[in-house]
Amino acid sequence: MRTFLILVVLFLGGTVQGQVTAILGAFRDEVDLVRSQVQDKKEVFIQQIHFTEGTLKGRKVVVALSGVGKVNAAITSTLLLEHFHPSEVIFTGIAGAVDPDLSPGDLVIGVEVGYHDYGALKPDSLERWSTRNPITNEQNPLYFPSDARLVRLAYTVSQTTKLERTGVNDSTAPRVVRGRIITGDEFISSQAATARLYRQLGASATEMEGAAVAQVCWQQKVPFVVIRSMSDRAGDSAHMDMDNFYHIAARNSASLVIGMAGKLAN
Repeated sequence: MRTFLILVVLFLGGTVQGQVTAILGAFRDEVDLVRSQVQDKKEVFIQQIHFTEGTLKGRKVVVALSGVGKVNAAITSTLLLEHFHPSEVIFTGIAGAVDPDLSPGDLVIGVEVGYHDYGALKPDSLERWSTRNPITNEQNPLYFPSDARLVRLAYTVSQTTKLERTGVNDSTAPRVVRGRIITGDEFISSQAATARLYRQLGASATEMEGAAVAQVCWQQKVPFVVIRSMSDRAGDSAHMDMDNFYHIAARNSASLVIGMAGKLAN
């Protein structure tokens, strides 16, 4: 009976045993760039969400599409942690540059990730609040710190990763910086708003999923890092820029994450 109970617990606890790296992305193309490199694939569907298990550069991985926005990202992250118990979570994809020194194709390794749209709306500003863990009632950090080991690994791997140029700044290779990534349920396409976010929050990039994934991981004590490549400058022409540079940015982010998987396998 005892053996039977142990087997049941293992079965219900998840399908992956041992150290495994989880890789998430918001858009299908971003995820497919990684998924196409996975070997020994096993496809798993949980609550209609598609997870791919296998090996990537020798590392056990589970790859999934989170969908766009904070709620979708949180749902996928929660199912991921509950069923697969990853040793770390890496988020890959595109973002809008908030730092005016960044251009399409450049990469931001998120040292910390936080919300730019959570708080109290005052007559002339948003007073930003920290979230809380509803179980412990403890206040979460305003910015969730990424795992220092993963940040170091990402930067080290980036130095030998071949990144594509976009044609915007072909005099130099794409830059890789470590910075603050901010998240909100808004696609920012306003130079004035971007300048304000840079001035008030000192952010490097803005996107729509990272902090939600970070909060789930933080509350469950799972190491994480968010990797983003710039598809636009989050300015007035952001939609047009995103269309032009989306694929290059997605490939640059995926190339770095795939390289990280290879190093984690060693």
